[in-house]
Amino acid sequence: MGDRDDSDTAEAAHSRREQGGLGDADAEILRRLDAGNRAYEERFGRVFLIRAAGRTHQEVLTELERRLDLDPARELEIIGQQLEEIAALRLEGLLR
Repeated sequence: MGDRDDSDTAEAAHSRREQGGLGDADAEILRRLDAGNRAYEERFGRVFLIRAAGRTHQEVLTELERRLDLDPARELEIIGQQLEEIAALRLEGLLR
């Protein structure tokens, strides 16, 4: 859930679709997501990665805040799991 990629790549289009399904969020949740994303990048040196499809902004925020407290090795494991889930969803989308 890093910065929105507005490029014309297929990857960016997938990301926009997945994040677009989160629905509306109030200003406080969006502010906390923004602050959490910055804190995550500062702590781990990369953007926060999560399968957004099927989640609300509040669910993403809760997971972001939880993962900020993890050790780097555990966070890498979770990133791998999230990448697998994202890839599986994208493959399913291609096969439909």
